[in-house]
Amino acid sequence: MNYKSSLIEVHVFRIRNSKMEFLILKRADGEIYSGIWQMVTGKIEHGEKAYETALREVEEETELKIEKLWVVPNVNTFYSSEEDAIYNVPVFATQVSSKSDVKLSSEHSDYKWVEPDEAEESFAWEGQKKSLRVLTDYYLNKKNYLNILEITF
Repeated sequence: MNYKSSLIEVHVFRIRNSKMEFLILKRADGEIYSGIWQMVTGKIEHGEKAYETALREVEEETELKIEKLWVVPNVNTFYSSEEDAIYNVPVFATQVSSKSDVKLSSEHSDYKWVEPDEAEESFAWEGQKKSLRVLTDYYLNKKNYLNILEITF
C-alpha cells in the first residue's frame, strides 16, 4: 500500500455582521464528484509547498484575495481503492474580505456563503466536516492560538 500527500483542502471564510461565514462550492457537471458541495481543493504541483498550493487554488477557483492563511490542526485522510493508497491531506483556512466578489472557475457551477452548521451539513465526507469543526472551534473559542499557526506569505 502507498501513502500520498498530493492534495490540499482550504476552508475559505469571512466575518460578516460579526458572524463567521464559509464559502462552499458546488462541483460542476462533468467534473469528478459533480453536484457535491465542498471547500476549495486542489493538487500539489511539482516543487510546490502545500501552503503555496492553497494560495494558488483559492485564486484559481474563486479569484478571492487572501488576507490571512492558517494551518488547521487536522489532517484529512482517505483511502483510494483505484490507487490502493492512503491520502494524507493537509488542511488550511483562509480569511478573505467581507466585501469580496467570488468569480468561479469552470470546476464549479455555484457557490454560497453559509454559517458553519450549514457548511458542515453540506460536506459529503466526515473528514471534511471534522476539519471545519476544528477550525471553527479554534477560531471562535481559542482565537489567539490560531495566530501560532498562521502562515505569512
